[in-house]
Amino acid sequence: MIGAGTVVLLSLSQFLCWGIGYYMIGVFGPAIAAETGWTLPVVYGGFSGALIVMGLSSGPVGRMIDQYGGRPVMTVGSALLAVGFCSLALSHSLAAYGASWLLVGLALRMTLYEAAFATLAHLVGRAARKPISRITLLGGLASSAFWPVGDLLVSEIGWRNGLFVYAALAVVSMTLHWFIPATAERFPEAGVEPTVSETSRPKLKTAALLFALMNTVSAFLNSGLSAHMVAIIGGFGFAAGVAVGVSSLRGVGQSLARLAEIAAGSRVDSFVLGVVAAAALVCSIGFALAEGVVAAIIFAFVYGIGIGLLTIVRGIQPLELFDPRSYGRLSGWMLMPGFIASAFAPVVYAAIIESQGQKAAIVLSLVLALGTLACAIAMQQLLRKRGATPTREMD
Repeated sequence: MIGAGTVVLLSLSQFLCWGIGYYMIGVFGPAIAAETGWTLPVVYGGFSGALIVMGLSSGPVGRMIDQYGGRPVMTVGSALLAVGFCSLALSHSLAAYGASWLLVGLALRMTLYEAAFATLAHLVGRAARKPISRITLLGGLASSAFWPVGDLLVSEIGWRNGLFVYAALAVVSMTLHWFIPATAERFPEAGVEPTVSETSRPKLKTAALLFALMNTVSAFLNSGLSAHMVAIIGGFGFAAGVAVGVSSLRGVGQSLARLAEIAAGSRVDSFVLGVVAAAALVCSIGFALAEGVVAAIIFAFVYGIGIGLLTIVRGIQPLELFDPRSYGRLSGWMLMPGFIASAFAPVVYAAIIESQGQKAAIVLSLVLALGTLACAIAMQQLLRKRGATPTREMD
């Protein structure tokens, strides 16, 4: 097992990288549009470009982690993130703005959960479930912390100077990544798992396809709501500052759900956990349709529970589907469609909100949540009697 220090390092780095990277556009986006005169779809289009780069680079980055380990990949990713933020802050044309986001996209793929999960899989193999859950605990508070921080920075020093502050924090995360254990400390039991029988292989391939589909649909949902949750909550009648506070309950729900999963340990099957997570998403969006102050609060909190658990599911289910030595490459390719699909979500949500209002965006979210639940149930039913399923590689 890895030491507690490694879990702390990755926990802090995920807290920083998610907060300054993925969640930045939710608060900075309107300010960027207001100053530059660009439309919201154009502004959020930069973030979409970053997600496309995350998707296209997903397999190659995963392969790099399989080959070299997480420390060099994640350290370089943090450095690129700092450069990308500085470039964004200095952008005064659409071309420079778009190019900066492409760099940020590559940096995010090299620093966020997918990279951290692959790093842990290489260090401890199938025993990575517990540390995966633990590093997501603090990461779940990233939106709760950085939405208010970002809002304060934009209000006090402007979005450009705010990005320079975020660049400095990216340098801090680079230091954290440098102290991750080297690849030489890989788990000793790699490659000794029995190869799955030929009769089980078709089920595993179907499960892998369902996993990819579930994550594609949920990624689109989460990307759209992450970029626009503050605006959607504001549509319930809250003032801007209050909307940020209510939206931040999402992070509280995420971390509490992950804390509960850590307490439960491995007693809950990962595929059952996927069903529970998806069901929470459906319930949360049902409250959003009800409207009202209380409904908005419950929506943000329960949505956080669902997304919090689904993040753990995304990290631990591949450990049961294939050999941890191939975790980075195979999970990278399976998650690639999700990155690409989520690239279009902020723009789609922005266009729907501008043309049809908040309610239409919530209805779309409910449809996506139901699709996620259907995939999770199908996967759990397919593998409910799977027995021993680890395999060397999903060929």
